[in-house]
This record gives sequence, structure tokens and C-alpha cells, in this order.
Amino acid sequence: MSDITITLLFLVFAVISFILEKIPLGLTATIVALGLNLTGVLDSSATFAGYVNNNVILCIGMFVVGQALFETGMANRIGGVVTRFAKSERMLIIAIMVIVGVMSGFLSNTGTAAVLIPVVCGIADESGYSRSRLLMPLVFAAALGGNLSIIGAPGNLMGVNALQELALPTSFFMYAPVGIPMLVVGILYFAFIGYRLLPEHTSGASTADGNETNRSFENIPAWKQYVSLIVLILVILAMIFEDQIGISIEVSACIGAAVVVLTGVISEKAALQSIDLKVVLLFGGSLALASALDSTGAGNLIADTIVGALGQNPNPIILLLVIFIVTCALTNFMSNTATTALMVPIAVSLANSLGADPRAIVIATVIAGSCAYATPIGMPANTMVVGLGGFRFKDYVKSGLPLILVSFVICMILLPILFPFYP
Repeated sequence: MSDITITLLFLVFAVISFILEKIPLGLTATIVALGLNLTGVLDSSATFAGYVNNNVILCIGMFVVGQALFETGMANRIGGVVTRFAKSERMLIIAIMVIVGVMSGFLSNTGTAAVLIPVVCGIADESGYSRSRLLMPLVFAAALGGNLSIIGAPGNLMGVNALQELALPTSFFMYAPVGIPMLVVGILYFAFIGYRLLPEHTSGASTADGNETNRSFENIPAWKQYVSLIVLILVILAMIFEDQIGISIEVSACIGAAVVVLTGVISEKAALQSIDLKVVLLFGGSLALASALDSTGAGNLIADTIVGALGQNPNPIILLLVIFIVTCALTNFMSNTATTALMVPIAVSLANSLGADPRAIVIATVIAGSCAYATPIGMPANTMVVGLGGFRFKDYVKSGLPLILVSFVICMILLPILFPFYP
């Protein structure tokens, strides 16, 4: 059996396993990496290179820095700002989306949603507004905000890594030229149109249930809260000015992580518990699969097949459209991180097959991977609020599909302008 066939079989296994999720995502990726090694497709060095990749180290550092903000209660204080500005339900929706969207750009979008869900439930219960009409904009804003920077979501770093492998320049705000308009237009959409499509349910969860994860931070010293925020700001600034200060972004993240532990802002145990091994294993194993797709030519075969189906010399815009639609369809039924991991190497191969600059197609793939608005299983935050909001499957379809269309239109307009296929 040829290396191409073996690689494609492992790709099929990964897709099916990611969709069914009978095997944990991280374990699936690890099985694929080990399988590619045992069958001789990859040597040991290539198999495990992804697990010590610079972007994996960046992920680990930011898990700890972000956890300091959550552990000290500073994230809750920031979230509580929404109550000062909101005088009506529509203003409350806008305020929630702005706060969650901005925070998600620099912290884990899932973590941001998890922290602010009980805060918003409390706001809803105190104000008399329906939880369902506030929680859905919250989780959508978390996904939109994840596109503001390269650390907003794990899948973002997969796109960064792919471009770095091609020796193309990347930056901390690489996704922001598209992500910021998407967040702004998404908020405006809900402010003027989308709020009418939001479901109004009386959830089965009581007020106590909604706030069961609302911890008391009264005993946390104020200095710990401020140090956690200052460290996060300094780490972000260091990442933005990476070239000027000469410190790589993953080193800045690790320095920030070390500082919050050394100063006692969070304990070593809390820091270690904050590291999501599922993401690390998924990232490392997926990079092994991406390496195999590249080295064996399997990725090129997939790309050639897609290009062939589109006819001779297809317009890159058509490829951009196809990759966005396929990725978006997959991400609503499987992990958005797993979807991005699968589709990014294929996107690179598609761009290479046309001799086009791959940046637009890679960024479109990453952003499409975050457009998991139309189902309750597309991303963890969607699932978190199903019971609290009393949501049904059709609620996500009704509110999420128009937002996907908005994101799609923005990507199709901006990406070819910002990242020309043939500069």
C-alpha cells in the first residue's frame, strides 16, 4: 500500500472520528500520528515535531495567563461592566457582545463564555429579560471575537503555523482586518435585525442553576486581580511589538505564565490544571497528519481533485468560496478546532495548485472554522447554554444561519482585497 493511500485512509479515519466523537479528539489525533509513524509514512522526528511546535508552547503559556484572569475574578469584574451601560434589552445585547467579543480576542473564547454565562444569567434574572435572548448573542460574540488575534482560538494558530511553514510573514493581528469587521457587523446585525430572530424561552434551569458556577471572589486580594490584568496586557503588547523587542510571542507567553505563578497570583496546581491537554494533543497530532499530507503528496491529490471538479483554470474566488462553504458545513457538526486542523493543509494545497498566494484561502479556512453558529454542537460555548436558555436545535439554525451568511459575505469581499491571490 502506498504512502498516499495510507495517509488518505488516516485522513478518512480522522474525519469520521472527529464527527462521531466516540473517541476523544486528542486521542484520535494521537492515534493518527502514531499510525503514520508505525506504517513508515513519517519518521519519529516528524511524528512528534508538532507536539513541541512553537505555537503549542504559545497555547500553553496563554492558557496559564488567561486562567489567572479567571481565577482571580478579574474576568467577572470586566463582564460586570455591561450592567452600567445597558438601559434596554437591545442595549444589553450590544453591551454583552462588545465585552465578550473583545475579551475573546485575547483570552480563550470558550473560557470567556464559560466565565460570563453565569454573569449574564444573573443579569437576565435581575432585569426580567429572557435568558435565551441574551445567552445566544453571548456565545456568538465569543466565536466572532476569537478572530481578532492569533490567540483568540486554537484553530487560529494552525493557520499561522501553516503560513510560517511556507516562510510567509504572520503577525499577532493577522486575522483582525477581517475579524474586526465581522465582529462589528455581527453586533450591528443583532442590534437592528438579529434580535428579532432570537428565541424567547422560559428555561427549565432555575436562577440558582444558572449561577451555580458563579464563584465568590470576595477573599481574593485586589492586587492579584490587577496583576493578572497587567500581565495579560504586557504579554499582548510584547506580542504586538515582537519584532521591535526581539522576543518571540511564545517566549512572551511563557514569561507571563511564569510571572503569575511566581508572584502567587495563581498556584502552580491551578496553572497546570489550566493547560488543556486535549488541545495540545489535537494540535500535535493534526500537525503530524498535515506533514504527511504534504510529504506524501496526498494533499496535492485532494487539491487536484477539487480543482479538476471545478474545470480548467478555476477562478481563485471560486476556490475561496468552496473552501469556506465546505469548512463551514463541517465545523457545525464537529469540533471547530478539529475542522480547522483538517482543512488548513488542504487549503494550502489548493492555493499551491493554482500558484496563488495561500494567505486568503488559509485565513478564510480558519474563519470559516469558527462559524459554528447553526447547531448546538458546533462549539463548546453553544453546548454550554442549551439547558440554561432552553434552546432547541432550530433556534441555532434560525439565529445562526444569517450570521454565517454575514461572515461569508465579509470574507468574500475583504480577503481578495487584503490578500491578493497574485500580488
